[in-house]
Amino acid sequence: MVNANMRSSSAFVRWRKGLNWRGAVAVASFILLWQLLVRFKVPGFETIPTLSDVFSTFWTKYMLSAKYWKAWAVSFERVGYGFVISQVLGIPIGLLLGTRQMFHDVMFSVIEILRPIPPLAWVPISILFWPTNEMSIVFITFIGAFFIIVINVHDGVRSIKKEHLWLARSLGASPWRIFQRIIIPSVIPSIAVGMTLGIAVTWNVVIAAEMIASDTGLGRLTWEGYVSNTPAVVILGMISIGLAGYLSTKLVDYAEKKMMPWRKA
Repeated sequence: MVNANMRSSSAFVRWRKGLNWRGAVAVASFILLWQLLVRFKVPGFETIPTLSDVFSTFWTKYMLSAKYWKAWAVSFERVGYGFVISQVLGIPIGLLLGTRQMFHDVMFSVIEILRPIPPLAWVPISILFWPTNEMSIVFITFIGAFFIIVINVHDGVRSIKKEHLWLARSLGASPWRIFQRIIIPSVIPSIAVGMTLGIAVTWNVVIAAEMIASDTGLGRLTWEGYVSNTPAVVILGMISIGLAGYLSTKLVDYAEKKMMPWRKA
């Protein structure tokens, strides 16, 4: 009986530590402030709906709407494709830039010229180049995260101490062994940072692209709320985008923990 009580007590302690009470209080305070500002018609908030109005709109019109949940699925699919492709191409290119001087001399200047171009500036040429709007949006989403991961991996490789590489060579390690045992473990934190930054930019880009060049998605839902002059739908779209981005970030955080198990210590 004592052991059972101790186990339940320790489980409760772990559950309590896992809760972010400060974050919950901050969210509740934000909602309360929102309600008060709208209720008392503070200048600038006269036409803003309350959270209860937004929830009522969601419950009556969108809770069972296949179009709404399809918008979620479509946006997640686009973000998933763009994000995964950016990692699959960006990580090897970043490694090549960091480890092969000739490749760096040829390609780095090109990447530095293209990198400052905002992803949305690619929209017109993307629509002309790709045969479908869907491929255009995925490409723009890919661009949003691609340069971030390339530069992070490149900088991660370049930050490896030369003494470690020299020591490994002096002990007879082969180039492949050095790459496998020194370069890859050293660059994993940089890959993780690139993933975290990339998923956020990916959502920013896909929402804007959906507003411009799509008939579906959470971005399009938000834009339609603006065009139809229904602020509750606009805010519902914004809340949906925030939740979708939060879920994506949690998935990336989970992947990072698997990539860097030593961080648990």
